[in-house]
Amino acid sequence: MPKNPFTRGHSRALTKRHKIAAAGVATLGAAAIAFSAVPGNAETTTSEAATYSAPVKYSSEQLKGLQADVSEQLAAKALQSKAAEAKAKAEAAAKAKAKAKAATAAKKKAAAAAAAKKAAHARKAKEAASRAAHRAKLKAAVHRSYANNLDGWIKQSLDIMKSKGIPGSYNGLYRNIMRESSGNPNAINNWDINAINGIPSKGLLQVIPPTFQAYHVAGTSWNIYDPVANITAAANYAADKYGSMDNVNSAY
Repeated sequence: MPKNPFTRGHSRALTKRHKIAAAGVATLGAAAIAFSAVPGNAETTTSEAATYSAPVKYSSEQLKGLQADVSEQLAAKALQSKAAEAKAKAEAAAKAKAKAKAATAAKKKAAAAAAAKKAAHARKAKEAASRAAHRAKLKAAVHRSYANNLDGWIKQSLDIMKSKGIPGSYNGLYRNIMRESSGNPNAINNWDINAINGIPSKGLLQVIPPTFQAYHVAGTSWNIYDPVANITAAANYAADKYGSMDNVNSAY
């Protein structure tokens, strides 16, 4: 078969073109076949071939970016969760600490109140015991058996004075009694200035009525001529004015 002179020298170029054209024809043919497969009434209906979407392809850089974003979001959420958990723990710890502190303060307050109450009871009991002991001493002094004479009167007065904290000695009382009344419990002074003023001195230690009433000692008679009452009231007055009857050596 004779060769076509026009193809010589152009066979390689035509071959490339033919390939391109063939690929285009194949593509158009496939598209035509797909289009012809659609039913005639498919104006509002999309065929399976028409609705099919090719999968989206991502590059490796895009995938790395997405992974980084997801990782950052997860890390941020993890940090937020840890922060919330830490905050909750801190608040719980603070509440527990405040509660413990309040309980400790309440306990200390209750203990202090109990101690104060106990101390008050102890003080009252001690005071009551002291009063009882004092009354017992006074009662013993008053009811003790004493001779009904100057010696007995002085001794009884000294016991009462001791229970009341009034200073004085036997010798001091005896010395002043003998100077003032010579030991006569009914003695009365009707000539000195007190008598002129209408308040004569009376009794063993020559006490005027206002002084006797002012310095009367509880537990003794209110009769100014009573020897024990007279001695004790006079000793009480002398203790207030001179420190003790022992310091009196003349009219007082």
